[in-house]
Amino acid sequence: MAAVVEQATATGLRPAVAGRNPWALAWRRLRRNRIALAALGVFLLIILLSLAAPLYAHDIAHDGNVLSPNLNGTTIVNGKVTPVMQQGGGVLKLGEAPIGPTWDLHHYFLGADSIGRDVFALLLYGGRASLQIGITSAVLCCAVATLVALVAGFFGGLVDTILSRIMDIIWAFPVYLLAISLASVLLTRASGIQMGFLRVTAASLWTWTVIIGFIYVPYVYRPVRGQVLSVVNKEFVEAAIAQGASNVRLIFSEILPNVVSTVIVLLPLMIATTILTEAALSYLSVGVQPPNVSWGTIINNGQALLYTRPWVSIAPGIMILLTVLSLNVLGDGVRDALDPRAKLRVG
Repeated sequence: MAAVVEQATATGLRPAVAGRNPWALAWRRLRRNRIALAALGVFLLIILLSLAAPLYAHDIAHDGNVLSPNLNGTTIVNGKVTPVMQQGGGVLKLGEAPIGPTWDLHHYFLGADSIGRDVFALLLYGGRASLQIGITSAVLCCAVATLVALVAGFFGGLVDTILSRIMDIIWAFPVYLLAISLASVLLTRASGIQMGFLRVTAASLWTWTVIIGFIYVPYVYRPVRGQVLSVVNKEFVEAAIAQGASNVRLIFSEILPNVVSTVIVLLPLMIATTILTEAALSYLSVGVQPPNVSWGTIINNGQALLYTRPWVSIAPGIMILLTVLSLNVLGDGVRDALDPRAKLRVG
């Protein structure tokens, strides 16, 4: 023990810090990173706002059917009853245009879209779908990629070669092309996909959750496999083998705890990537299908109104920007907190 204390003092670390759990040290570093904590707060706020979508629609906007067209509806602007769809502008007064932002949380705060729906309520409901797909697909992707990387890196040889070549084949396809190709197969089946007792329809959010999670598995597999290869020949693994540990125990008790930090660092970045992917695919009309909405579908619907009602497209774009930016900043903070070299900066 004296030698450990002497070594810690020589490297500039207090004995209490030198003997602390690495996860406690990482959490301490993360708490000191105010920018990362602010980013985490922004992301959690976006999640809470999205989860509160039904509450806002029912108790504040008093619209219990937000996702349905409201072409003949009315609202209140400055104490006056105003139609949601107004007569077109210009000299000829042709067509109809949706009402613009009222900046009143109770009545079409960000205006209406092309079919009379409350844009702010849609924004919150769209966040629910985008975040559900983004977070779930990223977690699914990291879990599958970690499991495959553990098997490939631990057993090596032919197993590693086969699994790595499969990952290379998936990697070789452009992301959006592969996603659209898979979607064209799944979405064109009117009865959906039947897997035992589980049935997934074209309108289900799970369709895109699985597709997006699948196409990004190789992007997580490669760095995790590299970490497994660097750990599998360490002394503590050889000691566990000498004690008669089984392969399952070696993989999940000895190797996994030493590579899980890489997965944790990658997770926020993968959530940001999957949210962007879902938004892009929904913008191309091959992502989230009606009656569901996402930030990408709202941007697509507002494209025709870009010059007259720009907030229909700007609002979801801002939400995507804030979400992805906060996740990237949080990912950088988590990476710095888990970096072993950061021990020298802990006082």
